[in-house]
Amino acid sequence: MFKKRLLTGLIAGALFSTPLFAGTAFISNERDNTISVIDTNSWEVVKTFDVGMRPRGILLSSDYSKLYICASDSDRVEIYDAKTFEFITDLPSGDDPEQFALHPNDRLLFIANEDDDIVSVVDTETHQVLAQIEVGIEPEGMGVSPDGKWAVNTSETTNMLHWIDTETLELVDNTVIDQRPRHVEFTHDSQRLWASAEIGGTVTIYDVDSRDEIHKINFEIKGVHPDRIQPVGIQLTQDGRYAFVALGPANHVAMIDQQTYEVLEYFLVGRRVWGVGLTPDDKYVISTNGVSGDVSVIDVEKREVIKTLKVGRYPWGVVAAP
Repeated sequence: MFKKRLLTGLIAGALFSTPLFAGTAFISNERDNTISVIDTNSWEVVKTFDVGMRPRGILLSSDYSKLYICASDSDRVEIYDAKTFEFITDLPSGDDPEQFALHPNDRLLFIANEDDDIVSVVDTETHQVLAQIEVGIEPEGMGVSPDGKWAVNTSETTNMLHWIDTETLELVDNTVIDQRPRHVEFTHDSQRLWASAEIGGTVTIYDVDSRDEIHKINFEIKGVHPDRIQPVGIQLTQDGRYAFVALGPANHVAMIDQQTYEVLEYFLVGRRVWGVGLTPDDKYVISTNGVSGDVSVIDVEKREVIKTLKVGRYPWGVVAAP
């Protein structure tokens, strides 16, 4: 009897002290107004929950406890508990928040408001709007450097990058880029900025200090017309080895050497790949394939697509927690 009780107690303790799954990825489904939750150990969808209208941009707080979502058609940013998936609060955001980026201090949230042509800066603790910074037409992409010094916004119609000083919250410079810039990503040492141009078909790398162009990457996929190669989402591994770029209606993700800028591989994924996300250990890339309503999982070491999962309609954003 004692052994039976001991075994029962051990099992119960394990159930209550250990999460049901250790790794989690979150996918925003813009047509379903939902978030899909994926167990990144089994690569299965374990939950789907409702959020605001047309969720797009999605990110996690630095401690992975809070999930932030741009509910674009609800004109707000929503915050959920990343463990229980319960709604916590929402933040003022301006009209049509598309993408956003959180400062390393976890306080300043920089939000691209596409309909207002501004970047809103919101204090995530006080919910106060600290600044509304005028940028170009149709602001979309948003990034903050890991050292916290710079925020950069992309304006799709003006074809510019807008450099914002995060201390003064002022626009200090504009950089012309190829047509329809969609996404920016800083290297983990904050020295370089990668920016995609969807219609231009390129990814351009800039030196952050000088804001000068260092290199421009063009893509060529056998059997795919150049007009269908439309770079959007970018992810960079923390060790500085690889970059991954979603190539839109080309239905491929490019794997690039971060140091030489050589394209190493093209991975065939689902239809109209919008975004890419890395697991925190940099072992897997998750692509959101909008038109086919699924996500593809790429094993970085094996350099192959290992699984495709159905999620909601038009998956757009992706972020992963350990």
